[in-house]
Amino acid sequence: MTSLATLLLGYFVLASVAMAVGQKLRQRVFVLAATGPVATLVWAGLHTKQILDNEALTSSFDWVSGLGLTVSLRVDGFSLLMVWLVGAIGLLVCIYAAAYFGESTARLGGFAGTLTAFAGSMIGLVVADDLFVLFLFWELTSVTSFLLIGFNNHQAVARASALQAFLITVAGGLVMLGGFVILSIEADTSSLSAILADPPAGPSVTVALVLVVVGAGTKSAQFPFHFWLPAAMAAPSPVSAFLHSATMVKAGVYLIARMAPTFAPVPIWRPLVLSIGLASMLIGAFTAMRKTDLKQILAYGTISQLGLLFVLFGFGHPSTTTAGVAILLAHALYKAAMFMMVGIVDLSAGTRDIGILNGVGRALPVLAIAAATAAASMAGVPPLLGFAAKEMTIAAILGLNSPWTMVLLAAIGAASILTVAYSGRVVIGAFATKVPGTETKVAKPSSILVSPLLGLALASVVIGILPQLVSPLLDEAAGSLIAGGGKKHLVLWPGFNMALLVSVVILGAGLLLVLLRDRVERLAGQIPQMPSGEGMFGSLIGGLLRSAERTTAVIQSGSLPNYLAIVLTTAAVVPGVVLLRAARWPQNLAFSNGWVQSLAALAIVVAALTAVLAGERITAIVALGAVGLSVGVLFVIEGGPDLAITQLLVEAIVVVAFALTFRHLPAKFRRREVDPSFRRARTAIRLVVSGVVGSTITVFALTTVAVSTG
Repeated sequence: MTSLATLLLGYFVLASVAMAVGQKLRQRVFVLAATGPVATLVWAGLHTKQILDNEALTSSFDWVSGLGLTVSLRVDGFSLLMVWLVGAIGLLVCIYAAAYFGESTARLGGFAGTLTAFAGSMIGLVVADDLFVLFLFWELTSVTSFLLIGFNNHQAVARASALQAFLITVAGGLVMLGGFVILSIEADTSSLSAILADPPAGPSVTVALVLVVVGAGTKSAQFPFHFWLPAAMAAPSPVSAFLHSATMVKAGVYLIARMAPTFAPVPIWRPLVLSIGLASMLIGAFTAMRKTDLKQILAYGTISQLGLLFVLFGFGHPSTTTAGVAILLAHALYKAAMFMMVGIVDLSAGTRDIGILNGVGRALPVLAIAAATAAASMAGVPPLLGFAAKEMTIAAILGLNSPWTMVLLAAIGAASILTVAYSGRVVIGAFATKVPGTETKVAKPSSILVSPLLGLALASVVIGILPQLVSPLLDEAAGSLIAGGGKKHLVLWPGFNMALLVSVVILGAGLLLVLLRDRVERLAGQIPQMPSGEGMFGSLIGGLLRSAERTTAVIQSGSLPNYLAIVLTTAAVVPGVVLLRAARWPQNLAFSNGWVQSLAALAIVVAALTAVLAGERITAIVALGAVGLSVGVLFVIEGGPDLAITQLLVEAIVVVAFALTFRHLPAKFRRREVDPSFRRARTAIRLVVSGVVGSTITVFALTTVAVSTG
């Protein structure tokens, strides 16, 4: 397992190197970046047999020993599946990106380095066995995603989309962190595997689970936080193919899959997770029918399918978990391929709008066939992987003995019908000839650019026909999540059963919607849109900015007295509240130890008042000097001659410095003419601030004496 830690560290070293030399290498920097995924695939290949033998790999080492923080890594079947996906699709994305970007594209080193750092963060996330290490990698994926979405930072849309995705995912991560803290306190450990093996219980755990689900929902673009994903389509297509279809958006699904088998019996879990997943599934699928931008259609389709994964994993049953693992693999393959297709069409035709594209399939037949294959897998057409996974899903739902069964079946059926419909919209809209003689002019893409898409489409065909190629991995992945998972294997032909009948109905209804697509699109356009989470987010951010402007106008007014009042009040109130709650008082509290001390204290008070009320600067300086002299006398009385000498020397220097400086200023303080009511209010505020600061210092001094003598 030290090799895994080395692999993770290597990703970030490789990212730094790519950023440093990218300017010289240009497109060849992606060859360098590809060494990370290649190393990942080699590592996964070397350890797959051991993990498939039901032997999880574990390792840990101290991170911050003084705080008890440990970096714990654990790779079981489900983690291994995710590592294979990150490595394989990461490699294909590097090949795709090398051909996607032009020779003149600037900052390719930064892009390749950030993409590499993201891949390392994602692998770290799925192998972390400590909640706080998982959170660290979770936030690293948000940061790198922000940089990748905003790669075209000269475009206002890209900057706004990157900021929106960053704010939502990071805020969700912080909410999730609160849940992690509560879980670790209740379980007396931050080890994820230990918590799942011996889960805590109680009201606080329920709160923690709600926080974790919210965090997972933001990361996986679930309702009502789903709007950031379509906006993130401002990113280049390699980013969409890697982060926003196959990997990063699966992070929330990964966490739900880990926790559901243990916490599904908690009363709040299933209603919360299933409601979020069902809403996302239906809203995403329906909205995909209203869009004309290919990337937007696929983005909303991704939201829908992530909702399906939330439902399958979140239910916490062996059969649904097994189906979820199959859907996760199928989705990663066909959705990464579809986003790559959109990037190629955009580069070749100069548009992604299906209302403009016309006859692209005749010009690019190989691309059209590969895209149609991936779309067919997305729609669940046999004999592709998507069909086998969907069959397993329907069978799992039909086999549930739960009040949720009919609700889940109806919702999944409706979303699946819409999935068939928008899959058809994508293929027909991108490649069909709608108006002969007005075909869109396209530039032929390079074979390197198309090859990753062909590989992903071919994988959907081969695995669909020969599911036994991946069944051991999928079975172990499901079995590592829940006892009894993986017992039902992925098969191409499950036989004549109710699940097959449901699939036939879904395909038939979906194809009918494809045939009636013009009417369906008009009808979808007439349905009023639901209140937008994006609108709520915009209103929230706008209100926050307006509040910040008003606050800044008050506390950053350019007035020195205002600054002093704010600083002193903050310095007094914050520790003052803590002091008052746990203040300790000296047992034998006396006003003074003698008349000499009393006279010195009285002199300090009189001198301080004189400095405040003095009308002339020289009088104020002398009064301040008298304050310091009286404090020195107190030091002598209390037996501290060394302190007294230091005090007197410093006070003498300060008084001389003040005198030399103030002689260049008017002899008297100038009083500004202001409204009497304003003067009274200002005086009252200053008196309150002075009283609070003085009281805090007094309580602090008395508490210090009590602690030192106690």
